[in-house]
Amino acid sequence: MPSRRHFLAGSAAAAGLAALPQLPVAAPAAAAEGAEGAAQRPPNLVVVLADDLGYGDLGAYGQKLITTPRIDRLAAEGLRFTDAYAAAAVCAPSRAALLTGLHTGHAAVRANPDSGGQGALRDGDTTVAEVLRARGYRTGLFGKWGFGPEAADQPSHPGARGFEEFYGYIDHGHAHEYYPAYLWHNAAKEPVAAGTFAPETIAARALDFIDAHAAGPDPFLLFLTPNLPHAPSDIPDVGPYASRSWSASNKAHAAQISLLDAQVGAVVDRLRAHGIAERTVVLVASDNGPHEEGGVDPDLFDANGPLRGYKRNLYEGGVRVPLIAWAPGRIAAGTTSSRPTPLYDLLPTLADLAGAPAPSDTDGLSAAPVLAGTPALAPLHGHLYWYRDEQGVTARANAQDAGRAKRVAEAVRQDRWKGVRFAPARDRSVPDAQWQFELYDLAADPGEQHDVAAANPSVVASLTTLLRSSWADAYPRRAWGLTLTSDGVTLTTRLANGTARAWTDVRVEPAVPAGWTAVPAGPATAASLAPGATLTTVWTVTAPGTAAGPVSATATTSEFRFTAATRFTPLPAPPTADSYLSDLPWVSAANGWGPVERDRSNGRKEAGDGTPIAFGGVTYPKGLGVHAPSEVVYHLGGRADRFTALVGIDDFSKNQSAAGATRAVVRADGRTLLTTGTLTAATGPVALDLDVRGVRLLHLLVEDANGNSAFDHTSWARAHVTVR
Repeated sequence: MPSRRHFLAGSAAAAGLAALPQLPVAAPAAAAEGAEGAAQRPPNLVVVLADDLGYGDLGAYGQKLITTPRIDRLAAEGLRFTDAYAAAAVCAPSRAALLTGLHTGHAAVRANPDSGGQGALRDGDTTVAEVLRARGYRTGLFGKWGFGPEAADQPSHPGARGFEEFYGYIDHGHAHEYYPAYLWHNAAKEPVAAGTFAPETIAARALDFIDAHAAGPDPFLLFLTPNLPHAPSDIPDVGPYASRSWSASNKAHAAQISLLDAQVGAVVDRLRAHGIAERTVVLVASDNGPHEEGGVDPDLFDANGPLRGYKRNLYEGGVRVPLIAWAPGRIAAGTTSSRPTPLYDLLPTLADLAGAPAPSDTDGLSAAPVLAGTPALAPLHGHLYWYRDEQGVTARANAQDAGRAKRVAEAVRQDRWKGVRFAPARDRSVPDAQWQFELYDLAADPGEQHDVAAANPSVVASLTTLLRSSWADAYPRRAWGLTLTSDGVTLTTRLANGTARAWTDVRVEPAVPAGWTAVPAGPATAASLAPGATLTTVWTVTAPGTAAGPVSATATTSEFRFTAATRFTPLPAPPTADSYLSDLPWVSAANGWGPVERDRSNGRKEAGDGTPIAFGGVTYPKGLGVHAPSEVVYHLGGRADRFTALVGIDDFSKNQSAAGATRAVVRADGRTLLTTGTLTAATGPVALDLDVRGVRLLHLLVEDANGNSAFDHTSWARAHVTVR
């Protein structure tokens, strides 16, 4: 069965805010490590991503009412970007773009899930954590992940996307709770004591991660992603803002930002205490512009600075965000950069810093030369692109959009020009003439107050072409890294070089339980693996008995190491004589009952009895009952000659309702042998007689045929194979 890809291997706030745990004085790790080894090891990397922190919410960017001394100090001691951009105006697509290096015209997640967008990452959505794991980094994420489903064993879990340690919120909506009943730790829900303020617990776990990995031997990647200062404005203590004549929401919002500042300070203090600040790069940013939810007034704080717009707007205030880079001895103090730098540049930037094998099909470009003080060497984007399909509406944002907040919108920046356009509704495929296009000259009008589209038709036409070219309905990724799949007989390893340079000294090795063997049917090594090439090896597995077991594989090159893992379930023995399928053990069964549902919630029948199936008043023994959509798989091992059956909506379902409508499909080793027409109670069953000579795996599927899965109970009567 397919597996997902794995790569396993503070100071206190201002008066009144809760103090974060302090580290006892310890001998610096760097002192114990030779200077030569420290210099050769790639830097530790820390990314702090705030939630709804505006461009003007920090003192370093002009904030006057909220105190942020620790982040301001990082800006003074490091590099402040003036033209950094979130990839979207709301959090889920912004975070997906940051993690995968793709802008919202290509990324898997392009809208918040509560607005109807895809809310999950998928296998193949390579993240920065996966890339750095291949370079030997220890990886941890603490705080808001923001992609569902809220379950452990699925491709969108942080653990499946490269983070070996995770503590916080998986789901987008769950992250809105500051006093949750539980938080996730890796693959398990952990209850949280009543009254626990989650941001403090999450920050403490992040400091623990630093403690665990400060001494090495491997560098680490730490993502600290608190839900501060997202609504609601919850915090145990508003601290120095208690005496202000503001609303309770505004006081709490200011205190949230100061707490965020204290948490950043605590991270820096912990790095210094361990003696590793000089070999660590810290980045602080936000996922989009400032919010106005829960009674917060962003205008009171001038949260968007000189810019127009808020969270949900594609004007500068909705997408231009703070970005500060700090690394003593590596990044010059007191520097600024006006390079337009979207946060989807983080994947190639961090990969560049780490010497990691970055995918070559990302939209991001490395800003590492900017951090190194050689900005002229940093590649520049030809243009930046944003997409917005957001159904949440807030008053200020809607006013900035002139009442068009629920319309699909796009934006593009090319040099000084910024184009923002609105579709007539939610269909971005409508002709360009139906969009409302606005054009702003950011060099002369950074606040986007003057629409100059009418005076610059050629610029409008050029930017419209860029907008169209930036969107792809589907953006299949190039294969990258190591995958491991099993079918009960073999393991297949695939090492794909999705980077732009060759890998040398390539070797792939599986690891199976004691007593098992795995023998390759082809090469498992290569002197070189070219960009875009894949080394695929099929391994025949011999396992005693039929018990499943964990299997893994490791791929190494001269520079990198990849690992992947799955479970291998040996196939049951194939039939040795003519047999009803209900008498055979199945390989897998989804949405079935009767003999295929034994040891599950429904039926609990032992194999061998078969379920009586009635069609038109005639009862047949040895049946398989299923419900659309369903799939039952049997191992024939190439020993059978023919498969026969009756398949249709049986009398049991017909007597409940005549509304059922399905199709039956028979597949053999991945190829389709037969697809029936639509099956209903009125059509009766279809008789099948199929040649299955040489077939190893037989798949029996039932699909819904009318968009309504109610009353779609469909049965396979007298399903039988003859053996040669």
